[in-house]
Amino acid sequence: MTPPRDVAVVAYARTDHQGPAEGLSEAETLLPVLHEVLDRAGLAPGEADFTCSGSSDYLAGRPFSFTLTLDAVGAWPPIAESHVEMDGAWALYEAWVKILTGRADTALVYAHGKPSAGDPRDVLTRTLDPYYLAPLWPEPASLAALQARALADAGHTTGPGPAADPLAGPPAVADGAAAVVLAAGDAARRMCGRPAWIRGADHRVEPHALGLRDLTDSPSTRLAAERAGAFRAPVDTAELHVPFAAQDVVLRRALRLDDTVTVNPSGAAAGPLMVAGLIRLGEAADRIHRGASDRALAHATSGPCLQHNLVAVLEGDA
Repeated sequence: MTPPRDVAVVAYARTDHQGPAEGLSEAETLLPVLHEVLDRAGLAPGEADFTCSGSSDYLAGRPFSFTLTLDAVGAWPPIAESHVEMDGAWALYEAWVKILTGRADTALVYAHGKPSAGDPRDVLTRTLDPYYLAPLWPEPASLAALQARALADAGHTTGPGPAADPLAGPPAVADGAAAVVLAAGDAARRMCGRPAWIRGADHRVEPHALGLRDLTDSPSTRLAAERAGAFRAPVDTAELHVPFAAQDVVLRRALRLDDTVTVNPSGAAAGPLMVAGLIRLGEAADRIHRGASDRALAHATSGPCLQHNLVAVLEGDA
């Protein structure tokens, strides 16, 4: 058998929007981010062996909206391209697997979200169970309130700390984009002074029906972390995707994070829909690039109340 390849994040860039990107299309929001990340990696547009993106047509309000952003990528001459109807963290996972299998040596991964085009509170209800939950139109904050109540009843959110305001979450509407470049082996070392090697990554999903889950725990996060190798050695940094503050408690317990770990040093735990998870991966990699971290954990989530979770472990060279 061929041994697994070493794959690393070699470049990362993102927008800094704190609200709606007024007057900008998704392609216009994405273009400067792509220019920045490709410049950092030393790649020309279209030079990456594989391109993978994450976004949501439901948020954009039109079918195949992700194809419009290919104008910013540059798809002529034709490129090898794929798309996931998910946060960009899952696009990174697909690109990582592509490189691991030897089908590519470099990959451009990007994500974009423009929820200001509609009402994400209504849109996201369509991801719920179509028979029992979706007809009630519960918005994400209402479902998060159920989780916060369960945590309070279990005694997990008493006292000061991140759970003091259990329903605190991201701004109601935030548009944005992020991108990373992945590369294998010697190519990664040529493109980056200190690559952030992806030592493991895994994602797991829990039952669709909230009534079948213990909202005070996240077994999918724990299992993904175990399969990604997060518990084999201590991490010094953790970038957690936390849409609502009470979920920070759930994730820290599932990931066994104590006070020795610097959590979310980037200063934010959420971000634009479809982009926030990729940002967590990018921020963890960026700390390794700068020498601020040696072994970091990155987490992304999707769905109501931490339904679907992805965990990756990144390391820098000694």
